[in-house]
Amino acid sequence: MPTLVTHPDAVTPAWLSDVLGADVASATGTRIGTGQIGMCVRFALDYAGAVGPPSVVCKFGSPDPTSAAAGIHSGTYEREVAFYTELAPTLDVARAHCWYAEVTPGTADTVVVLEDLAPAEQGDQVAGASLADVSLAVDQAARLHGPRWGDPALADVAWMGPPFTVDHESWELLWMVFTEWHDLDPVTLDAGRAMIDTWGWQSTLPDTVVHGDFRLDNLLFRSAPERQVTVADWQTVRRGPGLEDLAYLIGTSFADHDERRAHERDLVAAYHRTLTGYGVDLAFDECWTEYRRHAFAGLAMAVVAGVTVGRTDRGDAMFKAMATRSAQMAADLRTADLLGAAGG
Repeated sequence: MPTLVTHPDAVTPAWLSDVLGADVASATGTRIGTGQIGMCVRFALDYAGAVGPPSVVCKFGSPDPTSAAAGIHSGTYEREVAFYTELAPTLDVARAHCWYAEVTPGTADTVVVLEDLAPAEQGDQVAGASLADVSLAVDQAARLHGPRWGDPALADVAWMGPPFTVDHESWELLWMVFTEWHDLDPVTLDAGRAMIDTWGWQSTLPDTVVHGDFRLDNLLFRSAPERQVTVADWQTVRRGPGLEDLAYLIGTSFADHDERRAHERDLVAAYHRTLTGYGVDLAFDECWTEYRRHAFAGLAMAVVAGVTVGRTDRGDAMFKAMATRSAQMAADLRTADLLGAAGG
């Protein structure tokens, strides 16, 4: 196994030669992406009479101490390494090929060497996405969830952890900070208070593999030979209800609330068709109800991540957009009433 390197400056042609199994003559690194927890660097490669990829992307721990501490505390670095080394081969979701993944447990000392999908472009969480691109992502969500839906073996994968939860007291504190940092509209303020009142509801659906942060910034789109999407950033993968990923994706992706309202039922139906193709026994009405119940997912992630990672101008804009879009979806779908009726 190649030695673990933890900073772009430590990446050498010799090290990349060991990782790729090809004689790399030179490597030039350029920082890419806007990740909060990880730092991605593209290395353009030249070879000494060998054949290999023209470039690779190396993903390291965050150089920001606050973000790195959040990644260590939540176990995100260890989960991403374990995803590529243990779990990825059992799933159908489109993902980058991984040549190497290693981490020192309990630290931000990590590197994952991935296929460079350029000229694919990262989705823009602040700007939002088109219906066509959201549809592609919905299909990938079903291809992620379907193969391991209800698989009891997931309970034995200790590193995945249980479904995402935040205790009531912590949520109140995080929400207080988030509202101090952001000028929020009345719908979002009402949604945050409703989450405090209904927090603790748990899905009755079987667990599957969930991404945990299934949103535009973690999707790479390319147009040749046809429009495609690849799912990236597997630091939050865990077991849980698949409809959480779906509601999070749809709820945070549309800048125009009316566009989301007009198409979300059809998007959920498309997800359901692909999911049941894996033999999943789930009626559409139940699928739709679970989607409604998870409409707070994007708001929850925006608040938790937005307060615990290092602040940037773009990060603030992103988390506010996620929160307000998800809050409006929850209001439209009457999620608080539904959770209250379910004893949430």
